[in-house]
Amino acid sequence: MIAAKSFVEAARACGFSRYTGVPCSYLTPFINYVRRDAALNYISAANEGDALASASGAAIGGERAVVMLQNSGLGNAVNPLTSLNYVFRIPVLLIISHRGEPGQKDEPQHELMGAITTALLDTMKIPWEPFPDQERQIQAVLERATNYMQAASRPYALIMRKGAVAAGVEEGPSASPNTSLISSPDASPSPTGLSMGDDTEAQHARPSRREALQKVIAATPQEDTVVIATTGFTGRELCALADRKNQLYMVGSMGCASSLALGLALAKPALRIVVVDGDGAALMRLGNFATIGHYAPPGLIHLLLDNEVHDSTGAQATASTTVDFAAIARACGYGMSLRGDGLGLLDALFADTAPPGPRFAQLKIRPGSMADLPRPPQPPDEVLRRLMRHIGSAF
Repeated sequence: MIAAKSFVEAARACGFSRYTGVPCSYLTPFINYVRRDAALNYISAANEGDALASASGAAIGGERAVVMLQNSGLGNAVNPLTSLNYVFRIPVLLIISHRGEPGQKDEPQHELMGAITTALLDTMKIPWEPFPDQERQIQAVLERATNYMQAASRPYALIMRKGAVAAGVEEGPSASPNTSLISSPDASPSPTGLSMGDDTEAQHARPSRREALQKVIAATPQEDTVVIATTGFTGRELCALADRKNQLYMVGSMGCASSLALGLALAKPALRIVVVDGDGAALMRLGNFATIGHYAPPGLIHLLLDNEVHDSTGAQATASTTVDFAAIARACGYGMSLRGDGLGLLDALFADTAPPGPRFAQLKIRPGSMADLPRPPQPPDEVLRRLMRHIGSAF
């Protein structure tokens, strides 16, 4: 059995400063220690997939990151592990508590995941080893993990057994809690008074995605702005319009663009981070609205292009006709929240006189995309490395 302090301080010496996660009783000493240390940073995520994506965003910003989760939540992280971290080659350290370990008595809901946890990691090609339960093991474990992450640029996992970490509260170097600014929501009404569930004729009068993205490009100078485009036609169309070194095109991990942007915005507060989301993607991970609103990075701008369909898979309808995303963002603590169907909405969103972020706008657009829409010519990991060189960061 080790003390949480011993591992966290050894990890700090190896450069790990960002922690994200969803709590587990096995992990309580770690989370409490990190939260009490003002020099460390913790994101309490709504689910494990968003925790992983936020840590990945922080890693893109140059912070070494640790993701803490219970193995029952590993299923929530499978998609970003396989289509974000693997594809883009983003290294993070995973600490996974092993509930339902074979031979150990536990709750019935942990039985199956407990039996397949390590096999699941093997299937996803994620190397793993037991979390150290003796002080003398810690340094060697961290060296193996960091050496692999540096060489392969992919995640490494530590599996924590029950009793590996001593229970109890340990205070970090600073006893004051690690808190974050929560901005006051803007309760002003939507600038257009747009109604929910507009008819087909009204849909066709809306701007196109191309027109919206052209406005985004004009408002995001390369020297101080990063643009993250959600998976599907949004990223492909942005790349076709202007393939710039300050842009990242998500090719998988649907719904994780906003959580990735959150991690990057917290790691790089001097930059303006613009995430271009979609209604289907946002519905998939609505919990991240609350996380963004709580941690409130001032440089984050969240634009949701809402065409009410899953455009890239055949234009199947989403549930967005009855969802007011702007009201959700406002309720979650965004500093600015707008909703409308005119391109003038983007002028208000990007205005220098707007309140500090996070800012949000739900822009209703019409379905459809550019004809013969190409895919980005460079592999995803090369696009990411180009962006990282541009913002001066490295893994």
